[in-house]
Amino acid sequence: MAAETLAATAGIEVYRDGKCIIKRIVYWMDLKRNYKKLMQEAGDIRATKDAICTEISRFRLTEDMRVWIARTGMIEEEVIELETKYEKKQRWRLDCLANLSRDMTEKCNQVRNHREEGKLQKMTLALELPEPVRKIHTLKLQENSSLHKVVRHVLGFLDDEKVRRIAICGMVGTTKTTIMENLNNHEKVAKMFDMIIWVSVTKEWSERKLQDAILQRLKLDVQGLTSIEEAALIISEELKEKKYLIVLDEVWDMVDLNKIMGINDNQKDSKVLLASRYDGVCYDMEVDEIVDVQPLSLNDAWKMFKEKVGHPISHPLIEPIARHVVEECHGLPLLIDRVARTFRKKDKNVSRWEDGLKRLQRWDSVKIEGMDEVLERLEICYEDLKDGEQKECFLYAALYPEESEIYVDYLIECWRAEGFINHANNFKQARDRGHTVLNELIKVSLLERSNKSKCVKMNKVFRKMALKILSQSANSKILVKPHEELEDFPRKEEWELANRISLMDNGVSTLPKSVDCHDLLTLLLQRNKYLTSIPELFFMSMCHLQVLDLHGTKISALPFSLSNLISLKALYLNSCPDLIEITASVEALKHLEVLDIRKTKINLLKFGSLIWLKCLRISVCNLETGYHIETQVSRFDTLEELSIDVDSSKEGWDEIVKMVVKEVVMLKKLTSLRFCFPEVDHLDLFVKHSPLWEKDSCFTFQFSVGCHDSAFAQILESIDNPTHNILKLVNGQGVDPVIIKVLMETNAFGLIGHKGVSSLSAFGIEKMNKMFNCLIDRCHEIKTIVDGHKTSEAVLKWLENLYIKDVPKLESIWEGPVCAGSLAQLASITLCKCLKLKKIFSHGMIQQLLQLKHLRVEECYQIEEIIMESENAQLVPEALPKLKTLILLDLPRLTRIWANDSLEWPSLQGIEISMCDMLKILPFNQVNATNLQSIKGQQSWWGDLVWEDDATKQRLQSLCILD
Repeated sequence: MAAETLAATAGIEVYRDGKCIIKRIVYWMDLKRNYKKLMQEAGDIRATKDAICTEISRFRLTEDMRVWIARTGMIEEEVIELETKYEKKQRWRLDCLANLSRDMTEKCNQVRNHREEGKLQKMTLALELPEPVRKIHTLKLQENSSLHKVVRHVLGFLDDEKVRRIAICGMVGTTKTTIMENLNNHEKVAKMFDMIIWVSVTKEWSERKLQDAILQRLKLDVQGLTSIEEAALIISEELKEKKYLIVLDEVWDMVDLNKIMGINDNQKDSKVLLASRYDGVCYDMEVDEIVDVQPLSLNDAWKMFKEKVGHPISHPLIEPIARHVVEECHGLPLLIDRVARTFRKKDKNVSRWEDGLKRLQRWDSVKIEGMDEVLERLEICYEDLKDGEQKECFLYAALYPEESEIYVDYLIECWRAEGFINHANNFKQARDRGHTVLNELIKVSLLERSNKSKCVKMNKVFRKMALKILSQSANSKILVKPHEELEDFPRKEEWELANRISLMDNGVSTLPKSVDCHDLLTLLLQRNKYLTSIPELFFMSMCHLQVLDLHGTKISALPFSLSNLISLKALYLNSCPDLIEITASVEALKHLEVLDIRKTKINLLKFGSLIWLKCLRISVCNLETGYHIETQVSRFDTLEELSIDVDSSKEGWDEIVKMVVKEVVMLKKLTSLRFCFPEVDHLDLFVKHSPLWEKDSCFTFQFSVGCHDSAFAQILESIDNPTHNILKLVNGQGVDPVIIKVLMETNAFGLIGHKGVSSLSAFGIEKMNKMFNCLIDRCHEIKTIVDGHKTSEAVLKWLENLYIKDVPKLESIWEGPVCAGSLAQLASITLCKCLKLKKIFSHGMIQQLLQLKHLRVEECYQIEEIIMESENAQLVPEALPKLKTLILLDLPRLTRIWANDSLEWPSLQGIEISMCDMLKILPFNQVNATNLQSIKGQQSWWGDLVWEDDATKQRLQSLCILD
């Protein structure tokens, strides 16, 4: 029994030893295979670790992931140790090799499990990575609305590899943010970029706040870092391999993205898109393109209002009221939205709608739901003005009717008279400072440019805001009722204690015999066309009055109480055709600086004692034609600005003006002169004898030579360049040396009805180095503007605007060779009624027009091609890179704009074509003119166009505005 047990035990041991030996043999035999498997697993875990370290920032790693990476390093060292043993296996015994193979198998399993753990952690961490786009809930823009077109415009720039920074600029309330939100959510934008980073830049922004917002968006944990530079490096590292879009909403000031994010404009096709109400910020941010967002058109505003109000608006009695409601919103989507919310509650109750409209029209003084929020948003623009000077100037403009044209020079004079213009010792400095303030107000949209070149206006919404601010001011009491169809002067309780009264553009026919207005500073009564007289005591209490405007009334005399206006600085009596008498002693007006008596019958001699005047505007008819003519003008020897209007239709005007020229040359302090010289000889007299012309002074001029012609002032004058020197040569003959001399200093030149020259080159075009604007009208002998055969250097290098009208023999703008640099700044060309003109862009000319933005061709009946192929055979696709608008009207022979669709038209935004029935092909395809926003034309013309493919037609169809 014992023997059997011993034998069994021995058998088991032998079995075990045999099994162990077999295992060792198997391990030994699988050594090479196990080595390869281990190396493969080691390679896989190394790749996993590298991927984690590459794809996931060290500032996003969890503690578990850090432990995993550390453990991975230890495993890699253990694998290397096994690999080293394997390489020395030739000297090992069989059992040692079997043990090595076994260790490799175990290590392989450990590596595999560790790798799977790493993959799981990576997947978990990937869920916490920042999403490529964070969608924002926003208003969906209507297809083909003006705001939708802005989105499409910006999309074109985002897709343009040459454009790196884009700004959306516009006044408060124009839904810049909504446009930005729609771009953030746009599918095309998501496909363009790996990541879109949206940041709202509040007014209280700081570099740290902005940086923290970006780090939070990127989900980067940077606890413990104190340096902006360190954080910028982290952001830069995170983004360096990505194509990203930085979206900055409501930028108030220049943001240094390089300092905050460590980025520059050379990073992998990434871009910056920002929105600001200040165009100065856009320039400081060095943007490549600025997209202006204007208030909605009336049609788009109506669509938006209709959509938000809903069904009640279709009621036949409510719709007309609703349209008036929309007009009160001035195209501001913010205001439309709030007003629509209020009126939606009125349902179909016509009485409530009418009451709501009346309240809205008076919302500066009546509480309306939602208006406080709008006012708060609008007042940000006002409160953000840099100083009290700008705020006072803005509020003063509210004295004028909403949307009315305010002449800039006049407005600045009123600002100066009221003491708003600081640090100005003379009129020129005051005007310069005034224009600086004016431009700041325009930049923030508190004032707007007018269609008239030297006028501004205030929209109704901002005006109501301004009036509300004034009404709440403890230091200001105002009576402002311009253009309200008043027939009677307001009640005493309305005007007493007022410091500013504006009753212009009414039907007031009589004034109170006396008023108690000791604090009155400004009184505006202009254009009360039924006002025929002023009571003798009317001005008795107005000893502090500084601005008095009576122009455009029917008064015939000034009362003796005028002499009580001892603080008066600006007096406007112009366009009072019946004014002939003044019974007051004007010597008391010791502070009067500005006097305007143009188009009156009053004699300048009656103001002769006011020798301290600084700015005088008169007409020739204000001058005495008898004995005293020699001393009428020169006695005002402190004059800085003089303007003399001439009615050249009146007999004897030229003789009077000849005498006045001799007077004017004696005024040594003039800085500005507006004058009409009857003949070139009189201009020559002024140039030779006036000390102002010879010395290097700040003297500016607006001269007409020949018959005075006020036409085209819109073209030659500019609100942006108030000190431009202007010369108009009217109905002249040939070329006089003095004209060439004056043209050397001229910035805007009008050649009207001139004879005896065939080109502008005859006037010494090589010396017109200061010319910015040029108008040529009714010159029937001119055949070309520039004769390139007569010049060997670049000419008109700074010309910006060229306007040519009714030049029947004109054959070309440029004839002959074109020197490089010529027309380098030309931005606008208008051609109208040039009956023989066939070629617009001569050979070599188009290559110089790198800044051309606007081209208008009208009633030029011989034009067959806008860009002639025979003159531009080697035209490159990048030609006319800045052209934005193209207007073609009444060109019956026009067959094509360009020979084919090879041009890129990268900046083209709008086309208008009318009465061009032979134009059947447009030079566009599916990929060019990517920024085109509108095509205006006639339905019949559009229907007759020929297309190479339907895709191009469909693409352009959506841009059409047809009638």
